[in-house]
Amino acid sequence: MTVDTGFDVAGPPPPAPSHEGEGRRLVSGLRESGVGSAWKPGRWFLVGVLVWLGVGWGSTHPLGKIATETGHGPFGLIFWQQVVMVVVLGTIALVRRKGMLLTPAALRFYVVVAVLGTLIPNGTFYYSVAHLPAGIMSIIIATVPMLAFPMALALGMDRFSALRLAGLALGLLGVALLAAPGAALPDAAMAAFLPVALVGPLFYAIEATFVAHRGTQGMDALQAMLGASLTGLVLCLPVMLALGESYSPLPLGRDDAALALSSALHALLYATYVWLAATAGSVFAAQSSYLVTGAGMLWAMALLGERPSPMVWLALAVMLAGVALVQPRARPGKMVEA
Repeated sequence: MTVDTGFDVAGPPPPAPSHEGEGRRLVSGLRESGVGSAWKPGRWFLVGVLVWLGVGWGSTHPLGKIATETGHGPFGLIFWQQVVMVVVLGTIALVRRKGMLLTPAALRFYVVVAVLGTLIPNGTFYYSVAHLPAGIMSIIIATVPMLAFPMALALGMDRFSALRLAGLALGLLGVALLAAPGAALPDAAMAAFLPVALVGPLFYAIEATFVAHRGTQGMDALQAMLGASLTGLVLCLPVMLALGESYSPLPLGRDDAALALSSALHALLYATYVWLAATAGSVFAAQSSYLVTGAGMLWAMALLGERPSPMVWLALAVMLAGVALVQPRARPGKMVEA
């Protein structure tokens, strides 16, 4: 297996690469298909796109919290989220004239990624964000690459690094600072929802490791995401009905508009992320993960009136330092065969 800097195919915001794996093959495939090769933008344009990714993705957690305001169940929200995702990604597929693969291997891939990367983590996200500040959720999602690193080590997909182990330790410290009684959370009872909030990043990390280990079965990232979104929609339907969480979003209220906007943003931002990774490299694109967490905090202050305590800002700084250490380093021209 070729080991080099990668990015997660169907992962969550932020799109931080968890370890070195499938990314070079994905980016190379996109370049070969013409994505990112017809036009060579300047440096500052690429920086602007990076900022757009961070600011846009950072808004999705506060919007997700707004979507829970009227008490809709998690799987009802996931169902309509997937409807919007399929519409947006399907439109992009029509423009590209490149649809889903329907091979047995691709179908298995869709099911695994839909379960690991949508149904379970989104279900726990909507449950926990209804009880926790959106800014806290933006910090917690940064644990994805830290959780994925030991998984990659266990599977022999990455090599031990003392610096990256230190990054994992800083991530744990950041979570501990959030959970400290009376320090970060406005209500001590909220600490009970932190373990639930961490289930999402854990499953995102498992999903990212699965994709990096098994590959995307001949699909590019947008094909994979469209297939996983459509499969997630199909799988979510019976769960939603069984739990009695179905509802109609019409007429659109503030919560429905927030869900539709966050879902459409995620699809468009992911398409942009794939383009940026193919154009400027996956390591450059992954720097958006720092912006996502910080922007999420600022969006929560602007949209929800949240005012994080000094301990929350300290936890944010510690978490971002951990992300910086865990991130793989670019090694131009160097490929390691494993």
